[in-house]
Amino acid sequence: MRLVFAGTPEPAVPSLQALLDSPRHEVVAVVTRPDAPAGRGRKLVRSPVGALADDHGIEVLTPAKAGEAGFLDRLRELAPDACPVVAYGALLPQRTLDIPRQGWVNLHFSLLPAWRGAAPVQASIRAGDEITGASTFRIVRELDAGPVYGVVTEPIGAGDTAGALLDRLAVSGARLLVSTMDGIEDGTLVPVPQPADGVTYAPKVTVDDARISFADPAVAVDRHVRAVTPEPGAWALFREERLKLGPVTVADGPDLAPGELLVERRRVLAGTATGPVSLGEVQAQGKKRMAATDWARGTRIEQGERLV
Repeated sequence: MRLVFAGTPEPAVPSLQALLDSPRHEVVAVVTRPDAPAGRGRKLVRSPVGALADDHGIEVLTPAKAGEAGFLDRLRELAPDACPVVAYGALLPQRTLDIPRQGWVNLHFSLLPAWRGAAPVQASIRAGDEITGASTFRIVRELDAGPVYGVVTEPIGAGDTAGALLDRLAVSGARLLVSTMDGIEDGTLVPVPQPADGVTYAPKVTVDDARISFADPAVAVDRHVRAVTPEPGAWALFREERLKLGPVTVADGPDLAPGELLVERRRVLAGTATGPVSLGEVQAQGKKRMAATDWARGTRIEQGERLV
């Protein structure tokens, strides 16, 4: 099939590469978010998907909005049979959805109808799910509600961060997306409507959402930290300044008040609503990331000081 691929961040790259490697399909163009300023110099930088397309000499379309007249005209000229989508990052109006004969087919990193929305991987870890996965579905106007073509499952490990889990899903999801395109092409794959029960939502995670509450149980603190690692990054306040937190470990230890710190020889404990957690790496403002024990030695934490 003739395909126009839409995607933007690094997790979409394996899917584009897999489609480029497929002998059955031709990627005639890529749609991605406009170049964005990055780094200290704030120079405009191509998205990871756009950069891969450039490397392969594929036309890159960067509309500010996916309903722009010029973009729609070019999409009609390209005449794609289908438009596979992975984390494109912009709304697709109905007039855009109507152009490809087989529609827009999204790879979403959850087992739909669970965790519709922008941050399904983060939501699944924070909720304590044991299994997650990826789904391919035909995009409709309602958020992530279209009929499903296929799924792949993935266990969530006890130490999985959102970044590590997403890396795995990006690879297994890429294989699913190619097989979905194959099935659509040969007519063997028919999408199945999502059930009405079991719908949950996973909105975008903000920096404020990544603030850790040590008034929660230790298990919830552990899940929360892992769910926002590496982005936007867990944090709490120490001495009224933001302290970034790497993954923690639920630990045995003395009873501590929520957030109360206890420095031991080989670990730094923080109290929660249940037992303590052992801090991993931390990063104080203006400092490099370091082991919590090294930070504590340099900081000279006083008895009773807390993370809040």
